[in-house]
Amino acid sequence: MPRFPAFSLQLPEWVDALLPDPDQVYPTLEDRMRLVIELSRRNVLMGTGGPFGAAIFALDSGKLLAPGVNLVVPSHCSVAHAETVALMIAQPLVGTFDLAAPGLPPYQLVASTEPCAMCFGAVPWSGVRSLVCGARDEDARAIGFDEGPKMSNWAAALEKRGIQVVRDILREDAAAVLRHYAQVGPIYNPGRS
Repeated sequence: MPRFPAFSLQLPEWVDALLPDPDQVYPTLEDRMRLVIELSRRNVLMGTGGPFGAAIFALDSGKLLAPGVNLVVPSHCSVAHAETVALMIAQPLVGTFDLAAPGLPPYQLVASTEPCAMCFGAVPWSGVRSLVCGARDEDARAIGFDEGPKMSNWAAALEKRGIQVVRDILREDAAAVLRHYAQVGPIYNPGRS
């Protein structure tokens, strides 16, 4: 018997029910963000994780490759953020750790909230060519989450690497999920001195 436990993440069962059509296309940034916000909202309502959702889409067609929700608390894993979960699902689906590998279409990461320090670091490693964000970093901090030390010009740093950054898509809708969560769920990574 192995000394260390096997580790895997499983999306909550309700995610499959939310996404019944594998060929559905999300043509606009707002359509993509609505799905991601709904993932974050249901994750809170169903008690299956934190108030964050993300998804990987084919940039040009809008076809969903992989959804992700925050699984930090139920998985007992601090790195199980929605963005990293979506990446961990997407990359095996296309058969490579690099979503910019030859022969693949350009991919876009859509996140209900701007990336924390950890997820910011994962973006350039992932190979996505675009990052779209709903709520701002300050919206997450306002309810008590510690987003970590992130450079103030993070969006420009990604743009310099050829990753387009679009912010504030349906920001208020995304921030409303955060505010609701503050009333019902644990702030599992509060600010630390």
